[in-house]
Amino acid sequence: MTVVTRFAPSPTGRLHVGNIRTALHNFLFAAKHGGRFLLRIDDTDRERSTAEAEAAIHADLAWLGLAPDAVFRQSDRFDLYEREFERLRAAGRIYACYETPEELDLRRKVLLGRGLPPVYERPAQENAPVEGRSPHWRFRLDHDSPIGWDDLIRGEQKFDPRLISDPVIRRADGSWLYLLPSVIDDIDLGVTHVVRGEDHVSNSAVQLQMFAALGADPPQFAHEALLVAAEGKLSKRLGAVGVGEMQEEGLEPMALLSLLARLGTSQPVEPIGHLPELAATFDFDHFGRAPAHFDMEQVGQLNARLLHQHDYAGVATRLPDWVDADRWLALRSALTRLSDIDQWHEVVAGDIPVPSLSEEDRTFVAAAAGAANSTDWTADPWHALTNALKAETGRKGRALFHPLRKAITGQDSGPEMGPLVRLLGKERVVRRLEVAAQST
Repeated sequence: MTVVTRFAPSPTGRLHVGNIRTALHNFLFAAKHGGRFLLRIDDTDRERSTAEAEAAIHADLAWLGLAPDAVFRQSDRFDLYEREFERLRAAGRIYACYETPEELDLRRKVLLGRGLPPVYERPAQENAPVEGRSPHWRFRLDHDSPIGWDDLIRGEQKFDPRLISDPVIRRADGSWLYLLPSVIDDIDLGVTHVVRGEDHVSNSAVQLQMFAALGADPPQFAHEALLVAAEGKLSKRLGAVGVGEMQEEGLEPMALLSLLARLGTSQPVEPIGHLPELAATFDFDHFGRAPAHFDMEQVGQLNARLLHQHDYAGVATRLPDWVDADRWLALRSALTRLSDIDQWHEVVAGDIPVPSLSEEDRTFVAAAAGAANSTDWTADPWHALTNALKAETGRKGRALFHPLRKAITGQDSGPEMGPLVRLLGKERVVRRLEVAAQST
């Protein structure tokens, strides 16, 4: 069996982290098993669907690196839905209903008032047409066939169809609701695994009977615990956090994907630089049932760690011209966003402002200038210099390292000094130490 998964967004806006997590898990599961990852654009709601939103979905997936193997659009498949609809109707599995929303709401309230479940009361025989009203259509559940499946995340699931309302599958204006077209598509496209949020569990129960009514074997289901905002993070709804914001903040796609791949699982969250590495360890057995807490700060932390381990080839096309391989290796440990590298241009390629040091530190860096001038620069000049100064002055820790960093870079913090000092070279380091020793 070739594994086939699908991601099925509605083109009504840009992807947010919940959508992205669903897309990622479908992508990773298919990739791990050498299968196919499909993109299905669920654009049956013609009023809310837009070409701009669909284009944004494609752009977002491209930025994330989640390239589908094929793309389908539900609006291109209405003839197929119509044929299957008529087949089910002829078999007595679809019937017309004429109640208004107000009538249905009143009936639900009556049932609740009697202490009964608000399940739609199926008519004993086919509803008679009501003059002036177009029917909506319901799928007739088989009350004699208990519903159950072994969910890849939630385990054994059981539903009593008598406690579920026959679902509306088509509106009075002829437009489709989600349930039946999705089943028809999954059958036609050979989808083997449906991976989605646990808010779809009851939908899956209904859809299992639709698969059976259409004479098809159902896919396997994996219903994930939902993504929620991290505790205390109330300033932004998760629905507003998406690719656009990630791009504006200069975040790497793999920082987000590294988090979303492992969030809510027993596996450690760690920076992983490539999707095949994430796919190799992806397994629904690691997923828990508790809600997964998403925190943008964690994305930022992973972003910094990813940049610190990126080789030059992986970022070369996105770096300014003045950054070559040596400068990248020297500067990457100081970055939290790739754009941060711009602030280091003058440090490695120009002149820095004269730092302000205490009299005691000026004396110390004067000694450092002399020591740097006599240090062997062919091996590891930074450690040779600091070891010599430690022996000569007795300084250690911050008292030793901070004045040197300040004098050489003009900054209080920054990249590892060993690679940076080698990059700057003896002449520039000695000159900066000498200038800093004369500062006031």
